[in-house]
Amino acid sequence: MISDSDPDCLFCKIVAGDLPAERLYEDDELLAFKDISPQAPFHGLIIPKTHLATLNELTPDHAELAGRMILTAQALAAEHGLRGYRIVVNTDHEGGQVVFHVHMHVLGGRQMQGGLG
Repeated sequence: MISDSDPDCLFCKIVAGDLPAERLYEDDELLAFKDISPQAPFHGLIIPKTHLATLNELTPDHAELAGRMILTAQALAAEHGLRGYRIVVNTDHEGGQVVFHVHMHVLGGRQMQGGLG
């Protein structure tokens, strides 16, 4: 389901197979792969195969996709033996987003520092 892609987007190139990635999960709508610069013993990324630059582009029509990303994070954590983990979605420049294709970080394997709650 690669209906919309950006030829200059790093993650779109990974989806297309033009750039390598250690794939962890894939279906028609989502791709999960290991982060090349891990910030925890386990650091995966979950992306939609359709290009959406930031969370700000999501509409109510994307609710199921967003929910599936969270459930995929849960499944990856279970598969990798992570009882506790953190999911993070940075949004836009002010939110620390570096690659402008919606992506969810799944981090675990050690105690997370600086929790918000």
